[in-house]
Amino acid sequence: MTDISAAPDLSHVGSRDKAEILAQALPYIRKFHGKTMVIKYGGNAMTDPVLQQAFAEDVVLLKLVGINPVVVHGGGPQIENALKRLGKKGQFIQGMRVTDAETMKVVEWVLGGEVQQDIVGLINAAGGKAVGLTGRDGAMIRAKKLKMLDNQDPSIEHDVGQVGDIESIDPSVVKALQDDQFIPVISPIGFGEKNESYNINADVVAARLATVLEAEKLLMLTNISGVLDKAGELLTDLTASRIDELFADGTISGGMLPKIAGALDAAKSGVNAVHIVDGRVPHVLLLEILTDKAYGTMIRSD
Repeated sequence: MTDISAAPDLSHVGSRDKAEILAQALPYIRKFHGKTMVIKYGGNAMTDPVLQQAFAEDVVLLKLVGINPVVVHGGGPQIENALKRLGKKGQFIQGMRVTDAETMKVVEWVLGGEVQQDIVGLINAAGGKAVGLTGRDGAMIRAKKLKMLDNQDPSIEHDVGQVGDIESIDPSVVKALQDDQFIPVISPIGFGEKNESYNINADVVAARLATVLEAEKLLMLTNISGVLDKAGELLTDLTASRIDELFADGTISGGMLPKIAGALDAAKSGVNAVHIVDGRVPHVLLLEILTDKAYGTMIRSD
C-alpha cells in the first residue's frame, strides 16, 4: 500500500483552477453516466505502489460519478515469480503461457488469491466496494482447451496445456454486483465441461467481457505508450485493415498479438471505443476518460 505522502502536492493549484478542472470534466461525466467501462489492469500500473494507488482512486472516482468500471486483471510477473520459487521456468508460445497441471494450480492461487485480493484491498482502501471473482463464480466464463495453430504453418498445432478458449460468458453476476454499487474485479480463469480449470489470456477475457456487457469503452493498460510503428512512433488511431498490415509485417508480435486481436474483436462487436493506454502515467484512466487528450491508441473497425 502506498503512503499517501507519495501523492503529488497540488497545494500550488488555486481553488478556482481546481473548480475549472472539475467543470471541464462535467461533459464527459454526463456523456458516460450509467455506462460500463471494462478495464484490463496489468503491467507497471499493477506493481508500482504510486500507480497502484492512482489506479484505485481512479476506479473509485469513476464509480462515484455514475460510471460502472469492471476490472479484469493479469498477473504474469507474479505467476513467474511463484513458478521460480517452485523451481519451474515459464514457457511461452506465440505470446501464450504454456500451462501444465502444476502451473495451473499456481495460476489459480496467484491470480484468484494473492493478486485479486491485493486489488480488491486497494480499491476498498480508496473508498470503493470491490468484489473479487473468477470465471467460476456465477458460472461466468465457460471455456475449452485452446487449439493454437502455428502463425507460420497452420498445419502445426501447439499444445499449450490448460490454456482456455472462451466458449461463452454469462455476465449475470457482474451486472448484479454493478446494480448494488460494487466494483467487480475478475481473474481470467475459466472452467470446462468436466469442471477443469483453464488459464485464459486476460486481454482476451477483457475484450469478450466488454462485448457481452455492451461496454462503452474497453481500456487496456500497458507498459508502453500504445501501439508503436517500427520507428517507435505512437499510432493513435488504428483500423482493422491497418492492424492486419501490422500483423503481416511483424510490427505487432509476441505478447501484443492477443491484446490487439481482442481489442479489434471488441471494436467490431459493438464496443464504442477500445483504448490501449500507457499504464505508467498516474491517473491515466481519468485522463483518458474525462479529458479530450489521448494517452494511447484507439482501435476501431473500418
